[in-house]
Amino acid sequence: MAKAVRTTSKEAVKKETKVNTVLITQPRPDTDKSPYFELAKKYNLALEFHPFIRVEGLTGKEFRKQRIDITEYTAIIFNSRNAVDHFFRICEELKVKVSQDMKYFCITEAVALYLQKFILYRKRKVFFSPDGSTEGLLEVIGKHKNNEKFILPTADNGKIDVAQYLIKNKVTFVEATLYRTLSNDITRVMQATFDMIVFFSPFSVQTLFEQNPLFKQNGTVIGAFGPTTSKAVEEAGLRLEVKAPAPNAPSMVSALEHFLAAFKK
Repeated sequence: MAKAVRTTSKEAVKKETKVNTVLITQPRPDTDKSPYFELAKKYNLALEFHPFIRVEGLTGKEFRKQRIDITEYTAIIFNSRNAVDHFFRICEELKVKVSQDMKYFCITEAVALYLQKFILYRKRKVFFSPDGSTEGLLEVIGKHKNNEKFILPTADNGKIDVAQYLIKNKVTFVEATLYRTLSNDITRVMQATFDMIVFFSPFSVQTLFEQNPLFKQNGTVIGAFGPTTSKAVEEAGLRLEVKAPAPNAPSMVSALEHFLAAFKK
């Protein structure tokens, strides 16, 4: 593990920080063509993939208890592929036909393109944040907020920044719980030492301290994707050094690229 940084000098940080081993708290990519592997080859990194959480979908029966009629809504907000998967799964299970006029607002272009698995993409109204940020998504939603009734998919214990915006701006919406987030066993993976740990969900940060309450960051570099994840990292008392999305880094891979490239200069 990298030595603890004892100075605020950027040059000193460069000299003391070395990143060779990285823990990605997500499942291993299905394809070897993933940009993570290209990054690992370029910077000689040893990557370990271990999801800290897993998602379990609610049943149709459980969803019905929320008394939400999907057909009454004209737009839906997706902040992840999980939300997309479980929304259409619930619709199929309950035999709900989604209107062709439904509008889709997505956190990133990647999530928007993922909709192609379920809809005729070119014939639907699909919008996404231009920079992958929540702020960018809210700006897009703001242009339509007075004319739509939104569905906001969430996890059972989820807190989404978008909801606060919708409430503040008196937008008509409903939070629809579609799945629950559960912790995975991280005992084995945390027995190893990593120079960097990258989080993608506030629940992953929660899992870390639930199962390893004595965890100390010391010199470990922490990365986070998404504003709620970044907030969870900082509230846990950890020092956040790699943050995405950002104007020059819409993805976690691009944020890591910028961080690692700084040490080659």
